[in-house]
Amino acid sequence: MPKSNEFTALTEEVVMNQIYLIRNQKVMLDRDLAKLYGVETKVLKQQVRRNIKRFPEDFMFEMTETESRNLRSQFVTSSWGGNRYVIMCFTEQGVAMLSSVLKSEQAIKVNIQIIRVFTKLRSFLLENTEVRLEIEQIKKKLDNHGKNIELVFQYLDELIEKSENKKPREKIGYKK
Repeated sequence: MPKSNEFTALTEEVVMNQIYLIRNQKVMLDRDLAKLYGVETKVLKQQVRRNIKRFPEDFMFEMTETESRNLRSQFVTSSWGGNRYVIMCFTEQGVAMLSSVLKSEQAIKVNIQIIRVFTKLRSFLLENTEVRLEIEQIKKKLDNHGKNIELVFQYLDELIEKSENKKPREKIGYKK
């Protein structure tokens, strides 16, 4: 089967399922990217190491042993069989930089698809944030309305108390 046919199976869902939140960053792991690009993980890592200046920490970082264990514990069964090497995590910018390191036709097509998914994800999160802000504004207004209604009832109670405790008024004026 030609490699271009392998690419057609790459859907947004496949990419989304391979994006993890590590160190408060959305990242993809070296092993997942290698599979998508159709290369061995060690080949991907070699290319990154040979071009390490292209991958500052905000593009790629290596997972700590603790992070690696935590990630493994998220899966019921580990299909990795353990790692002999440190796992590389690539941010959106790091994934984009990979296209300059891995120059195959498949790598370019996969990169374009992954960047589109990251962009869509960012857009979705931004829209979600806007909705949350609007909900918070509505909550604040409702809280204020509740306080205002309480105040109105308090004033009504005071007025009712005053009318109940009314002293008879002395009549002023001419007597007949």
